[in-house]
Order: sequence, then structure tokens, then C-alpha cells
Amino acid sequence: MANTASPSTAKRVDWAGLGWLLLFFWYFSGVTQVLLMFSGTTGFAGFRNALFLSTLWLVPVLLWPRATRATAAVIGLVLWAASLVGLSYFGIYGQEFSQSVIFVMFESNTAEAGEYFSQYFNIWLMLGLLLYTVGAVLLWKRLRPVTLPLRSRLPIAVLLLAANLVLPFYKQMVTQERNFADAAEKVQQRMEPAVPWQLVVGYRQYRQQLDNMQTLLAQNASLPPLQNLQDSSGDAPRTLVLVLGESTTREHMHLYGYNRDTTPNLDALAASDKSLTVFRDVVSPRPYTIEVMQQILTFGNEQHPDRFLTDPSLINLMKQAGYKTFWITNQQTMTKRNTMLTTFSQQTDAPVYLNNQRSQNASQYDDVVLAPFDKALLDPAQKKLIIVHLLGTHMDYRYRYPDNYQHFTDRQGVPTALNDEQVKTYNFYDNAVRYNDYVVSSLIKRYSATTPNGFLLYLSDHGEDVYSSGKHDRLGRNEGAPTRPMYTIPFLLWTSPSWQAAHPRDLQAMANRPYSSSHLIHTLSDLAGLSYDRYEPAKSLVNPLFVVAPRWIGDPYRQDGLHEFDLLPMDKAQRVQETASNGKGVPSKM
Repeated sequence: MANTASPSTAKRVDWAGLGWLLLFFWYFSGVTQVLLMFSGTTGFAGFRNALFLSTLWLVPVLLWPRATRATAAVIGLVLWAASLVGLSYFGIYGQEFSQSVIFVMFESNTAEAGEYFSQYFNIWLMLGLLLYTVGAVLLWKRLRPVTLPLRSRLPIAVLLLAANLVLPFYKQMVTQERNFADAAEKVQQRMEPAVPWQLVVGYRQYRQQLDNMQTLLAQNASLPPLQNLQDSSGDAPRTLVLVLGESTTREHMHLYGYNRDTTPNLDALAASDKSLTVFRDVVSPRPYTIEVMQQILTFGNEQHPDRFLTDPSLINLMKQAGYKTFWITNQQTMTKRNTMLTTFSQQTDAPVYLNNQRSQNASQYDDVVLAPFDKALLDPAQKKLIIVHLLGTHMDYRYRYPDNYQHFTDRQGVPTALNDEQVKTYNFYDNAVRYNDYVVSSLIKRYSATTPNGFLLYLSDHGEDVYSSGKHDRLGRNEGAPTRPMYTIPFLLWTSPSWQAAHPRDLQAMANRPYSSSHLIHTLSDLAGLSYDRYEPAKSLVNPLFVVAPRWIGDPYRQDGLHEFDLLPMDKAQRVQETASNGKGVPSKM
């Protein structure tokens, strides 16, 4: 019997069939991304990228429609197996799988892996994965061939490949003016939310950063020890704590005269506990975490920025002095930018990694450091250095605090020049500062509750300009256009009574000294009672021989890249704050 279908009917695209195909391929990436997005863990970008990348799997079924179900079954089986990893990880931790997770997995031994599996794999997770698998099978049963005219198949396949791979690469190379390697890395990061690229790209990035880290560790291990090291504290048991904050400017802290109540816990501690010293004029040499850490944890400074490669680090120093060293971090672990941080952590005896998020724009709260901090305090080692690295108030600020810290929601205390969206960001930051106040004060209280012999020092790596300066139009950090909020940081020291008695000094009289954190290793050495050939008392904030020196900021690798912080223009609000706290302790409540 002759085919009576009209030409228009024969050429009609089966949009429903195409939709089922796309839904099937998207399912394996999209379910996890939807859960992440609606749990508030991540934003919309992962969902969007997973949807776009899923269209790549349409290419083989459109080119060979007769084998649609068989081809989809093979691809689906691979995607299903790969997706179970990320979905299970979300079910256990509520986070997105990343290369940091791969690093922690390989750092764990078989016994630890078995403990994790037995502790977290339960009947509900198994039922959830089973239901997820049933959903995939039901979708597969709805698939049918989508036949396109032969002349259209190849152009559409090329278009899908170009839109997902070639165009993003072109935009990175041409529009963003990146080199080939950086453009390729950005394209790979875009692919990460989709399976199986989540595993493929993640493992590749893990191997690349691991190789870089091992090179740095080998270089560090070959460095000679510090000469003539002496410890004036003798053999007395002690615990020293260094808390490193993130992106917190003191100009948004009520403790330093800010008009909003962002630091209620630290305010109360400073008013009631004379063991807490609030240093009021400390700045960071650079507004970027890695570049700052290369100075404050080493002998590097703005004049000699590469000394982190050629001289021992703070961790090397403390281990040489007989300390057991701990590193507890809520920063991302194995990313390209954070390889140096992981290298520092791997120099310690007991690193703990708590943040395995793929993106900074994910909910990750600093209270996770409290339990491992308590555990480190109980460690029986006679001499301990515990370094705690917080995520602090790092952008995106709304992901830095839980819902019950949504304290600032209106325009009260906000610069009048800000529009509604800027006010939201401003409030997000102040809420993050208020939560950071809770975490830092909790660390101090938990430490003091152990009746320790030692001290706890807290400082932020750098500041942040959140519409705080000038015309209130700056957000974030820009070394090329520096403002004071980008560099002004909190610097707090809590000293135990026993340590103060053994190392008497009038810390309150030193609280207004102008200082750059680039010389932190000398201050920490002084506080710990350590001396050696490289130690310079003139660079110690708490030493009688301290010498006020220019505080250099900027890029030391650029010609004329350095500037004096104290020559930056000062806003009226900053002058009021400095007047309020000049020569005094904690400013009065505002």
C-alpha cells in the first residue's frame, strides 16, 4: 500500500521524542545538581552547565537513529555508574563531589575508608540510589528514535559540539584573552558539573595539582634547618594556636569601631577578659590569600617575595623546635589556586581537610573546624602548634553563614548611596562577619577552657572592600586600585595566664603599633620564645626593640608595583574609627 503521509508530516520533527532523549541524558547529572541547588549548597551555574553538556549525548543518537535505544543504554550505563559517586557523596555530606574529595580519598588508608563506608552507608541511602536507578530505567523505556533528514544530521551534530566545546574555548581565548592552557582549564571547569566529566576532569586536576605540590614539598624538604635555634621556654608543655581568617576587614567589625553590631561575642570577651589584646593597626601586604600566605607563613616579604621557596617555613621552624604541628582547614583543598595552601598543610604532622566543595560559591560554614580543634587540643603531645584556616567571609558572602545568622536585612547603618542589590550584598557581608565572630570567639573560649599554657593568635589573610570606601562603588579586592579596606585586618591575641607569667610583657601598650602581617613569623617566634640566626626582633610586633617601618603593599613582581599603605587616602568614616580607638581599648558600644 502506498505511503499517504504528506511531505510536511514526514519532515515534522519529533519534539517529544527529542525531549525524552535530552531528559534521559540530563537525568544523570541533573538530579544531583537540582538537589545541590535547592538545598542552597550551590547556585544555578552547575545546573545550567549540566543541562548544556547533556546535549552532547544527543549527537550519536541523532546520527544513528536506528540504534537509539541500544546507544542510549550503553551511554546511560556509563553515566549512571559515574553519577552514583556524586549522588552518594551528596547524600552523605550534602556537598558536591570535586577533585578535593579525590585528594582526601587517596590520603585516607583502607581502614579509614572502611570506617567511613560503614558509618555513612545506610539503608536510606541505598533506597535512594535504588529509586534513582528505577527512574533512569523508566526514562530509558520512553526513548524512541528521532529521525532527522539526512542533510540535517551532521550540521546539527557539529553545532552541538561547537556550542559545548569550541565556542566556550573561543570565548576564553579571544574575549577573555587567556592563553591556551588557561582557556582549556576554564572549559574543563565548565564541564565538571556533568558526568562523567566530574570524575575525568576532577582526577586530571587532582593529578596535576598533586604533581605541583609534591615538587614544592620536595623542594621544602631539601632546605637546611635554621641555625642556632634556641627555645627560651624550656621543656614546659604548651599549646600554641594560629587562626587564619579570610577576607575579613576590621572596618566591618564593631570591635574596631564599626557602627553595626557585627562582633557581639568578641566585644564581650574584650570587655571581660584582660588576656585578650586587640591590635588596632595591622595591615596585610597583599589582598590575595595565596600571595599573603607565602609571606606570613615564611620569611618572604614584599622586598623578598620568593623566600617562601628558599627558606624554611613557620611549620619547618616549629617542627625543628620540637612541636607537633596540626593544620585544620575549611578552605578548598586541591584547586589550582590552593595548591600552595595544601603544600603548607602537608608540611604539618596532622592535616585535616573539611571543605571538598568544587566551587567557592557553595554553602560551607566554619563551625566544622570546632570538633577537630577540640580533638587536637586533647592530643597528648607536649608541644603543639595548631593552625586553623577558616573560610571566613570569603565571597560569595551569603554562603558563609547559616540562616539563623541572617541578622542584618535592612538599610539601617548602610551607606545611603547603595542601591537595593548593593544593600543585599552589604548585609550578606555583615552577616558573614557576625558569624565569623561566633566562630573565632568559640575557638578562643574552647582553647581557654582547657587551661592551656600558650597563646592563640587570630588574624585575617587580607581585607575586603564591600562598598566601604570612597564613593561606595568598590566590591572585592583589586591590587591595581587599592583601598584601605582591602588591607586593614583584625589581629587578636589571647594569652593564657601561665604563659603571660612566664613571658611578661605589656601587650596593651603595644596594641596601637602600625604593623604589616608580612613579618608575622618574627612575631610568632617572639611570642613562642624562639630565637635563631634569621630572627629579627625589630620585626616583632610584641618586642621592645620593634621598629616602625614602611608598610609596603602591592605586587612585588611588577616594576613600581609597591606602594606605602599609609599613603592611601583615608575616608571620613575611617578617621572617626581611628579617633574612637586611639590609645584606648575597645571602643564604646555604638
